[in-house]
Amino acid sequence: MKCHAPDAVSGRKRLDPLILLASLLGAGLIWFYWPTLVEMAQRWSTDPRYAHGYLVPLFSVIVLWLRRDRFMVLTPRSSWRGVALLGFAIGMRMIGTYLYVKWFEAVSLLPAVAGVCVLIWGWPSLRWSWPAIAFLVFMLPLPYRLEGALAQPLQRVATQASTYALQTLSFPALAEGNVIHLDEFALGVVEACSGLSMLFTFFALTTGLVMVIRRHWLSKLVIVMSAVPIALIVNTIRITVTGVLHELVGSVMANLVFHDLAGWLMMPTALGLLWLELKLLSRLFTEPVLVSSALSPIDLARAARDARDQREPGDSNRRNGKPVASAAVKGLLTHS
Repeated sequence: MKCHAPDAVSGRKRLDPLILLASLLGAGLIWFYWPTLVEMAQRWSTDPRYAHGYLVPLFSVIVLWLRRDRFMVLTPRSSWRGVALLGFAIGMRMIGTYLYVKWFEAVSLLPAVAGVCVLIWGWPSLRWSWPAIAFLVFMLPLPYRLEGALAQPLQRVATQASTYALQTLSFPALAEGNVIHLDEFALGVVEACSGLSMLFTFFALTTGLVMVIRRHWLSKLVIVMSAVPIALIVNTIRITVTGVLHELVGSVMANLVFHDLAGWLMMPTALGLLWLELKLLSRLFTEPVLVSSALSPIDLARAARDARDQREPGDSNRRNGKPVASAAVKGLLTHS
């Protein structure tokens, strides 16, 4: 008679030092990057384009929890490759500090987190953690030069699209640079109105969405790439409605809608467009239903164990020449 209690106790003993090591490394990582984390938090609080930054680490934790089945089958095995990743991250941070490139300092946090995972649980742990680590990039503010390079074409597109929409609605609109002329009123599409904030937020949202839904890979790619047109459409609607209100009810109401009400309605409108897109894609891409696709590695291991337990020296499966794999199939169907 076999007793598995000592194995369980020894497993817990092996796991306890790893938990302690993870806690120490995590605390050290927070201490090392504390100035960078404080700067990022200040940017999240003051810049509307990065207001979603507070939610990014929380969502990464949720992704790790949803992928916990991959973690449960890991065999904790420290790897010195983690030290190499940590060294690479420290080098990136030192270079960023020397060159006064804040973004380089911040982005070094990602290989540092990956290095901690590899150092504690081994290289296979990245199969579990890499989506959550990669998603952390959305909490990092972009370099100012890159922000300006993105904002200018977005301003131009928003101006031209809004002018065309106003002309379609029979309003005498004329675009001159990033300014829309309406009779005696000029509506300026400044950098804050370029839609860059909505683009950043929606890219993070669509990327997070494809991490937790089960869709065809092409469908997921379309969902992520649709962040650009949806952000442009919503921003164009905002500017167009503002121009219409300026012509119909005056500048006071238009400014109220543009700066307050429209800002709150942009995200629900974008989510509505995303919902319609998901409905359309569900009709275009039909997902095959597979028994094994709904099972976690834990379920598969349990089914294999059940099949092995059912295999006896003189059982009917062997006498009748039936493959023992049929028992495994039954186990899969039972646990699914």
